[in-house]
Amino acid sequence: MAAPEELRYTEEHEWVATRAADVVRVGITEYAQDQLGDVVFVDLPETGKAVTAGEPFGEVESTKSVSELFAPLDGEIVAVNDAVDGAPELINSDPYGEGWLVEIRVADAEAVSGLLDADAYNRLTAG
Repeated sequence: MAAPEELRYTEEHEWVATRAADVVRVGITEYAQDQLGDVVFVDLPETGKAVTAGEPFGEVESTKSVSELFAPLDGEIVAVNDAVDGAPELINSDPYGEGWLVEIRVADAEAVSGLLDADAYNRLTAG
């Protein structure tokens, strides 16, 4: 279950993809969705909500547990994937594609480089 090379990662098992100079897309990793089991509900913030790195911004509920989602970076929610609201199983079937969660306009685009790269994330999850 190797993490895609082009993404950045958090120790809380979120992935971050740069979409524009100051906008990133965020989702949970394949490892995280595998640990959660079947995702049955997602609670995501409204657009316009300010988020702080390391602070919860939503929840993912599975058949096994409820897990908080943590903001990878400081910024503002500029898009929410409404598709996962109606079909939360997309997080299981396509975590790096259709199962994305939110897009954040980041306060500091340089902060993305401070997140884990794929090699570091793979070492974290090798356990």
